Amino acid sequence: MENEPKRRRRRPRRAKKRRLFLPVLIAVVCVAAVVFFATNGKPEDPTEPGDVDKTVINLSFGGDLNITDDVVAAAGSDGSFQGAFMDVLPLLSDADLAALNLEGTFSGGPYGSESKSAPAALATALKKAGVDILQLANSCTLRGGIGGLVSTIDTVKYAGLEPLGVYRNTEEARKERGFVLMEVKGVKIAFVAFTKGMDGMTLPAGSEGCINLLYKDYDSTYQKVDEEGISKIMDDVSRAKPDLVVAMLHWGSEFNDTISDSQEKICKLLQEKGADVLIGTHPHYVQKMVFDKEKGTFVAYSLGDFFGDATRAGSEYSVILHLEVTKNDKTGETRVSGFDYTPIFTVRQEGRPLRVIRIRETMAAYENQYMDAVPESVYKDMAYALKRIEARIKG
Repeated sequence: MENEPKRRRRRPRRAKKRRLFLPVLIAVVCVAAVVFFATNGKPEDPTEPGDVDKTVINLSFGGDLNITDDVVAAAGSDGSFQGAFMDVLPLLSDADLAALNLEGTFSGGPYGSESKSAPAALATALKKAGVDILQLANSCTLRGGIGGLVSTIDTVKYAGLEPLGVYRNTEEARKERGFVLMEVKGVKIAFVAFTKGMDGMTLPAGSEGCINLLYKDYDSTYQKVDEEGISKIMDDVSRAKPDLVVAMLHWGSEFNDTISDSQEKICKLLQEKGADVLIGTHPHYVQKMVFDKEKGTFVAYSLGDFFGDATRAGSEYSVILHLEVTKNDKTGETRVSGFDYTPIFTVRQEGRPLRVIRIRETMAAYENQYMDAVPESVYKDMAYALKRIEARIKG
């Protein structure tokens, strides 16, 4: 009992210490929180330059989808073409806009190499795979006549895709002015397409202007660049005041690495008229790419075959091109700010329909002995293709 008064006297002193300690602890925690958010919270700050002053979009491009007997057969037993594009679907669907060249028509049966016509299910499959735009101005545009051209445009639009470079009639051509204007995240992009010709065929009387052409002698030697016709369309594009201009060009020579003087002339003319991006098809081989970082422009002379028979050496591999486009929201300046590409390969495998696959990922699956891996011969072909793609792109 003698010690109890002493314990009672000590308790008030302990309480007093606690009362002094708690405010100090709270103050330390507050200061630490301020320091933490000041140093680590900056990326969250909406006033940071670079976060709100620019808009970035991504565009993807494939090369020729060359309609042949084997490509039509790739529809599979259910006729959906689902298996043909399954492996490359993420490359197209992840882009803000994806485009490729349809070297064929949707002009009814019979389908395949002779007619260059494909079933309408192919257009639906491309839409499901993430494609938004189909270039139709190319060698095969008139394979079904004007009636086939109209049918192709209608099929493409019904599938939810945007046809490029062709029109049902001269009245529609005048109304559309030769280009398509699309908008992504506030960035206005003008897409225009031209072809060197239609495999020697001539536009019938009354159909002038239904196809955007690069040459006056489009049905013969491809020597006289149609500067007036190209300039008229590009001037109309300029008047629409797009942020970016993409020109898709069916040009050059098949199975050839040569880039002609007239191609260089066309390239220069289009760039002078405001084209920021030039995407080439027709040679069926991957050709050189030129990225001018200072000007923010890009030229791909040929992307090769996106999907085709793959029977000719060099046509079985190609790339899907990815372009990063950046718009300065204060100044409005829009440019290509970067690029990348994914090597792809069309596989011909006994007992299976043709399919297009990503090279690096498929090689990795083979190396890790995954189920359903490609045969060793295909693996070796893809390893060789990777080297050739790199060399071709560098020119």
